[in-house]
Amino acid sequence: MLSWYYLKGIIMLAGIYLLPVLGLSLLTGFTGLFSFGHAGFMAIGGYTTAFMMMKLEVPFIPAILMGGLFAAFFSFIIGKLTLKLKGDYFCIATLGFGEAIRLLLDNIQYFGGARGWPGLPLKTTLITVIIIDIIAVILLRNIIRSRHGRNMIAVREEELASSIIGIDTFKYKMISLVISAFYAGVGGGLLGTYLGFLQPKIFSLTRSTELTIIVIFGGLGSLTGSVVGTILLIALPEILRSFANWRLVVYGVIVVFIMIARPEGLMGGKELSFDVLRNLFRKRVKEAKAEGGK
Repeated sequence: MLSWYYLKGIIMLAGIYLLPVLGLSLLTGFTGLFSFGHAGFMAIGGYTTAFMMMKLEVPFIPAILMGGLFAAFFSFIIGKLTLKLKGDYFCIATLGFGEAIRLLLDNIQYFGGARGWPGLPLKTTLITVIIIDIIAVILLRNIIRSRHGRNMIAVREEELASSIIGIDTFKYKMISLVISAFYAGVGGGLLGTYLGFLQPKIFSLTRSTELTIIVIFGGLGSLTGSVVGTILLIALPEILRSFANWRLVVYGVIVVFIMIARPEGLMGGKELSFDVLRNLFRKRVKEAKAEGGK
């Protein structure tokens, strides 16, 4: 029987990683830009938050926000240099950025270098994670439903046609990248103040790849899919921990099976809302009455 303390840890990790996944969902699922460097933005957010709290004695919430803003600032610089690249070149550029950030942190002894930065204050709580996640989902849903969100989706569907009808494709790519990096930076700050420790290898290429897999697994263009995918793929390795060395193999096989059986992802671009649930319930009730009348 799993203890509540262990379950709470899994829930908190899922909630923390949900933030960069939501940001990547906006960038990849709704704007059509694949990134393999989001662990780099998490690292910037995490180390900035730690610096603000440990060196400047900034309170927790402002420090978390500063971590997100610093990640967004770096994404703006990266976007200026790379967003005009086409196809796979942007993806490769973000991959290089993520690895460059990790290697820089490996060699900056002020932040602990490769040994890491221990002794961070344990400020992240379950309530904090839940509140921030709810706010993040609501904000992102409103962005996607706005004119700006529709323009991002237009860029994803057909960039050339979007530019012809007057949509500033570079502008909306930049907005998407900056918001996405901000979410990742806040997630990195929460992770550091949950673990009480930061180390560059936490933010490796493997972490970036996992975030992208979660977005694709949940369904491109679906916030609900991002939430469900994060919960399943963060919790699954912990549930399989009893398999020891085989747990990551089983994890990979399950992910591959789902992607073969349902290549559009779990939600397939659809959203789950109260209206959908109500309509589904009414449909089931009507079907049950029809069967009862026969």
